[in-house]
Amino acid sequence: MKHIRIAENFNINENAVVYHGNCLKLLNQIPDRSMQLIVTSPPYNIGKEYEKKLKLNDYIEQQAEVIKECARTLSEKGSICWQVGNYVDNGAIIPLDTVLYPIFKNLKLVMRNRIIWHFEHGLHCSKRFSGRYEAIIWFTRKTKNYIFNLDPVRVPQKYPAKKYFKGPKAGQYSCNPLGKNPGDIWNIPNVKSNHIEKTEHPCQYPVELIERLVLSMSDEDDWVLDPFLGTGSTVIAAIRHNRRGVGAEVIKKYVDIAAERIKKAIDGSLQTRPMNKPVYDPNKDNNKLTILPYGKNYVRS
Repeated sequence: MKHIRIAENFNINENAVVYHGNCLKLLNQIPDRSMQLIVTSPPYNIGKEYEKKLKLNDYIEQQAEVIKECARTLSEKGSICWQVGNYVDNGAIIPLDTVLYPIFKNLKLVMRNRIIWHFEHGLHCSKRFSGRYEAIIWFTRKTKNYIFNLDPVRVPQKYPAKKYFKGPKAGQYSCNPLGKNPGDIWNIPNVKSNHIEKTEHPCQYPVELIERLVLSMSDEDDWVLDPFLGTGSTVIAAIRHNRRGVGAEVIKKYVDIAAERIKKAIDGSLQTRPMNKPVYDPNKDNNKLTILPYGKNYVRS
């Protein structure tokens, strides 16, 4: 990979920018319609160290200010992907994508997909079913010419040898040899304690999740923006695939972690989970654990 320095402020000629501070101040540095892809996972308003828990209406107003500025920087063929989970209010679940959707709609953006990111690990609930998904809402401008590259993100066909059995194509393969569309339900492990990418950030998302968005919604040398950068996964995915990446983070220790991870991505030493690696299946790995029949008591040893 070519030599890339990590800049602290935005300049259109840079390749990687990690800004320490409020994302609105970074966005003020970015010209109109210069970002091809904006992808982020904003704070969920649940009281983590990097956020102040607000009343829901105040949180929505805060998000609206950031989203409006992001939309200003979005290119004509660009995409915005907002990855969010649930806000919990006194035990009641409020899906954040549903309350943020009107902001994008009012900005005349068009929703192209609501992608479900499914994962297996997380908090175990006793009063409701445990949450095992989050949503990515994807928007573009009102155009038919937005960038969408399907081939780089295709996944293996379920029936790769399937052929047409009648008609003029009888005997020919009926599926795309490069693979199939991954659909809008993505089963990608989240970053927990034994994940190869784990840092001390409590809500880190995996690089492979962002790689799929970067490859499908941008071209080489395009700019990719993350206003809530965290530990740098978005810039890592951008740099790895010959894009330019920029992001903001308010907490210094995460800025430092992001910069170190990006440096390793540049020199090729950063370890991440490969795209499309099969998810661990205990049934296929001779796992002998069984489920205790309902109603029977058991004693911990």
